[in-house]
Amino acid sequence: MPRVREINNPVMLGVRIPAELNARLDTLSEATGRNKSFYVREALSEYIADMEDIYLAEKRLEDLRAGHSSTMTLEEVEKALGLAD
Repeated sequence: MPRVREINNPVMLGVRIPAELNARLDTLSEATGRNKSFYVREALSEYIADMEDIYLAEKRLEDLRAGHSSTMTLEEVEKALGLAD
C-alpha cells in the first residue's frame, strides 16, 4: 500500500471529524510524537488506495460478466508463459 513519504505542493483540506475520533487521534499523536496531520495523511492515502483497488476489481468483474474480457486458469497462464512442466 502506498505510504505518504514526501509532500510535494501540499494542499490544505478542512475536514470535520467527530470529537471521539479527534480524541483518539490526539492520543495516538501524543503517544508517538507524530503530529495529527501525519496520521490523517497516512489514513487517507491508504483508504484511497483501497478504494481504487475495489473500483478496479468491480470494473474488471463488470467487464468479465459483460463478455468484454476472459479469464485463464493457472495452467493456461503457465503454458502461455512457457512455465508448464
